[in-house]
Amino acid sequence: MDYEQIANDLAQQVFDAIAPRVSAEDMERVRQAYFLAKEAHAPQKRKSGEPYILHPISVALIVAKELQLDANTVITAFLHDVVEDTPYTVEDIGQRFGNDVAGLVNVVTKQKKESYQTTKQVDNYQQILASLHYDIRAVMVKISDRLHNMRTLESMRPDKQMKIAGETDCFYAPLANRLGLFEVKTDLENLSFKYRCENEYGEIERWLQQDEELCRERLNIFCKDVKGTLKDHGIQCEVKPYWRRPYSLWRRMKQQDVDFWHLPHRYYIRITFWGDTMDDPLTDKETCLKIYNLLTRDFRERPGSFINQIEQPKENSYQCLRLMLLSGEGIWEDVQICSETMVRASQVGCINEIGSNIGNWVKRFRKVLEDITFQGNEAHFLEHISSSLYYDDITVFSPNGESFILPKDSTVIDYAFKQGDEIGSHAHYAYVNGKLCSIKTVLYGGDCIKLITSPDAHPRKDWIDHCQTYVAKRYLRLFLIERRRMRGGVCRCPICNPLPGGEVIGIRMQGIDSISEYENITLHRRSCPEAIRMASKFGDNVVSINYAESANEPPIVVHSPTSVTINRIGFTYPITLAITGVDRHRLLMDLTSEIADRLHLNMDSLSISTKDCIVNCTVTIMVHSIKEMISAIAHISKIPGIESVHQIKTKR
Repeated sequence: MDYEQIANDLAQQVFDAIAPRVSAEDMERVRQAYFLAKEAHAPQKRKSGEPYILHPISVALIVAKELQLDANTVITAFLHDVVEDTPYTVEDIGQRFGNDVAGLVNVVTKQKKESYQTTKQVDNYQQILASLHYDIRAVMVKISDRLHNMRTLESMRPDKQMKIAGETDCFYAPLANRLGLFEVKTDLENLSFKYRCENEYGEIERWLQQDEELCRERLNIFCKDVKGTLKDHGIQCEVKPYWRRPYSLWRRMKQQDVDFWHLPHRYYIRITFWGDTMDDPLTDKETCLKIYNLLTRDFRERPGSFINQIEQPKENSYQCLRLMLLSGEGIWEDVQICSETMVRASQVGCINEIGSNIGNWVKRFRKVLEDITFQGNEAHFLEHISSSLYYDDITVFSPNGESFILPKDSTVIDYAFKQGDEIGSHAHYAYVNGKLCSIKTVLYGGDCIKLITSPDAHPRKDWIDHCQTYVAKRYLRLFLIERRRMRGGVCRCPICNPLPGGEVIGIRMQGIDSISEYENITLHRRSCPEAIRMASKFGDNVVSINYAESANEPPIVVHSPTSVTINRIGFTYPITLAITGVDRHRLLMDLTSEIADRLHLNMDSLSISTKDCIVNCTVTIMVHSIKEMISAIAHISKIPGIESVHQIKTKR
């Protein structure tokens, strides 16, 4: 393969992308940066065997073409690994390309230390966050660097893939989200999901293809009708369906406890108009409202579906009007109305403000940075980074009018711990806006909370699943670890409960948890949020796992530096299934007979209710492996009258 030609062709794409935006002098500086990077990295190879220079060129291409940044940022992208991996120094960079580029290169270069406060990864995250106070362009280079690394992750070992994917999930994707880089955030999430859970990712991709084929004709008709209505009133626009990406769908399937085919809003219809196509000189907001008014004359609007995300856009700059319209097929369609400018803003976020109002943007973001500032040797500070960067904020109030800023979807538990660990650990119940509520109640902006504590109240195991803030999760995690005090060997994660035969990963706990004095390997599903969090900070402790079920050998653990083989004989594990169907005579008897007599599985618990001929059943069965679980779901699904069967979190 002619790598020399490939490198030159990629570099030319960078030059072509930035040429319209820079002077001839800056264009020459960009070319010289490429030549220096090519010379400096000449002896180096990537894990794939390709010349290393292809990586900085690709990062520069992302910066120049996808993010549309300036010459100095593109130069920094070319040189971002030169100081870290070659004999060149920051001073050398400054002499050739000026102090601005030298400063940016210095910020994106990982600082080598003899020791780290927690890990090298955590200190690197801190350096990136601190650079937001210096120059946001450096962060853009780091995110572009990570995006290209994720796009070329296939050459890495599974444990390294998990380490890099964990970093991406816990830090880089949330950071891209908060910066308003919607396309970058989405790519990072989906690439991470692809390498963590290849089977699930591939399955959702196949379902998406089937769904697009099934809906194509119907949606084409609906989009044509909508476009015709608007064209009749002089509005030129694009009307197009967009399917949500696999990671977004997977996350919502888990949140809503439904399978793909019962998940609403798998796609949306976006109406995008151009400001210069309007007959009247209206603002983007006025045009959105005009389109809304025209559409609701010809199509029926679902009551209560209208959402105005123009007046109160998200922190990542996303703006639109949203509503549900009834199609000719009798289906409520999710419709979003926005201008081309709004779409652009949602893709590049704060980049729109670089050079003009970026100071105002950083000022708005400063409070978030203060909240996630690392202090001491706290091992779990990434938990708060992720929640703070991913979620919008809400403001709630105490009875005396004191305000508290919390992440969106916070609960009374978060509010309680915001006032201190002692209060949070003894939270009992609350009055929210005068109404008696559980401490698991989700809070909304403007809520007034009167918290009731009791010395007899103590944290429960499920509290950690009902809070968003770092301070609450930190206390609860330590509380639960202290109570469990894992004692050596291999154990299964109590959050995700992995099964033999599934996609799993191991985390070696020695040296991670200051409470535990023993070496432990904890097994996690690759989709487990706890595994992703741990892998993002302690990548060297990630262990490749072959979690197999053997019929001929006793239980055994075989250790090697980066892999573990685990066999389990006769071990059974609880899984809980949610079953929905249409009521009929002997349905329950057929269900129990299928599980006990045909599948020969033990039932741990069963609950069933019927309302308006619809049966909802929850059953916990004991299985040996993920194959046995899949087989059980398949057999139960074939029982006449059963509509859907899916696994939910086991409640023990």
